[in-house]
Amino acid sequence: MDALLKGEQAVLGAVLLDPAQLDRLSWLTPADFYRPAHQALFAAMRTINVTERPTREADGTVPMSWLTGTVTEAGHHVRGLSASYAHTLIAACPRPKNAPVYGRMVLEGAIHRTVTEHAVRLEHVARVDAEQQQVDGVLHHADVLAGVLGDLARRWGTEPRPLAPAPTAAGLAQATPSPVAPAQAEDEQFLLAVLVSQPAAMAEVYDWLRPGDFAEPGNGQVYRCLGALHHRGEPIDEVTALWEVQRRGLLTDGTLSHEQLDSVFGGPGAGSAEWLGDRVIRSSVVRTAAGAATTIRSLAENEAMAPGRLIGQALHALGPLDEVRARWRTANGCPSPGTDKAGPAEPSDPAARVHAALARSSPRPATAKAGPATAPLARSGTAPHRRTSPSFHPRSTP
Repeated sequence: MDALLKGEQAVLGAVLLDPAQLDRLSWLTPADFYRPAHQALFAAMRTINVTERPTREADGTVPMSWLTGTVTEAGHHVRGLSASYAHTLIAACPRPKNAPVYGRMVLEGAIHRTVTEHAVRLEHVARVDAEQQQVDGVLHHADVLAGVLGDLARRWGTEPRPLAPAPTAAGLAQATPSPVAPAQAEDEQFLLAVLVSQPAAMAEVYDWLRPGDFAEPGNGQVYRCLGALHHRGEPIDEVTALWEVQRRGLLTDGTLSHEQLDSVFGGPGAGSAEWLGDRVIRSSVVRTAAGAATTIRSLAENEAMAPGRLIGQALHALGPLDEVRARWRTANGCPSPGTDKAGPAEPSDPAARVHAALARSSPRPATAKAGPATAPLARSGTAPHRRTSPSFHPRSTP
């Protein structure tokens, strides 16, 4: 038995039995219904209610014209409707006064369905644009998703605030890392070779490129080593870089192999660090968007997830994308939203600057095992949303 189908039938049956229930369902729209026939019927009810304002008779019955008119009006937009289905809807409604509760069930299903659709769209765009490193389209669809989440939150009666998942469920909806494309690995190795062979190159990318931006975890750890040398004001060359790699145990714990180091330290080291770094962070933007979309889709497909928690955790999943987007804008000299120019690369507060520097360059804990590089702590936020003012919050039924 499909609970959502029963909920849609019950709310439509409640309105057929008592047209006045439409006044208690002003927050529900035809698009919230999953089945096209139900969308057409609810739209027809709203149309007829505006023009005719049908009411119940003294004995509690409704005019037959209310039922037949609704079916006729809906039949102009969808085929297969008959008067007998109207009686099926009426039979599916236990109590007309519970119409807001049935409507809340319909809205809850619509929220899950809408979030899933937009997450799938973002995931598809990110996968398609991964090789071309097209960032604008990915960010546009991410902003659309964030705006949809904001609108849905306000319709549900909550504030659109990021909500971290419970510790026991934090790993249930994590995206599986995609295989690293050969072109991505080459860009990262070329960049590291330039940073090792050109003493001044690190300053071109240090302010906005992070170890977590590297698709290959080993390359990210090499970059962390170079960042540590730069942060301490020590020279960067093949000898100092190899020493930093060795003292962090990256060779002994299997994070790096000698072949990987040879490809980095034995490379030509020619090119622009800024240009290569931009390619790396572009890939990071697209990859982060794809991971966030996969996580959000997994959350939305969980029918047991309450709408408020779904929206909050989905906004939380978009946080890393907002952070890497801000650094990509800094790398390209673009002003952040709401400002006239790009913000400073480092936080203005001295303690925050130290924290950001340590996130880039501090050694990993001794108990850490080989695996994907952990993204450093950084600023995060959510995209701006449009504001609406619903007159009714479905979470609070009368």
